[in-house]
Amino acid sequence: MLSVIMKTAHIKNHNKRVLGIDYGTKRVGLAISDENRQFALPLVVILNTPELCAEITKNAKEHEVKEIVIGESRNYKGEPNAIFLDADDLKQKLEKAGFKVYLELEFMTSMQAERIQGKNAMTDASAAAIILQSYLDRCAREKQ
Repeated sequence: MLSVIMKTAHIKNHNKRVLGIDYGTKRVGLAISDENRQFALPLVVILNTPELCAEITKNAKEHEVKEIVIGESRNYKGEPNAIFLDADDLKQKLEKAGFKVYLELEFMTSMQAERIQGKNAMTDASAAAIILQSYLDRCAREKQ
């Protein structure tokens, strides 16, 4: 079964890139950083199937990624929600596959992406780019 919904143009491989993930129960958005870790770009939206970890691993290896950032979804009270529990399971699987995986607090990033670009096939990948950009910006501030 083809689980890729839509993919952006192939991005050249570099060791310093980071992969961002917006985890959803139906679809999972992926984003990729530039080699200098200054900006994030939407990459692909994949269906959340039992092969999800393998699909993410394939995309990560294709771009020579060693580090992954997953959105840490919380409810309005700031507590972990049901989506976070599933995303945390994915985090553990990716760590077992050899990736360094970080959590980045996120709130309503899919809605933010829709507000910016309208709803389309790449909305979840754009949400992943928002999560990844937040992580990249925080890391840059911490280096200063």
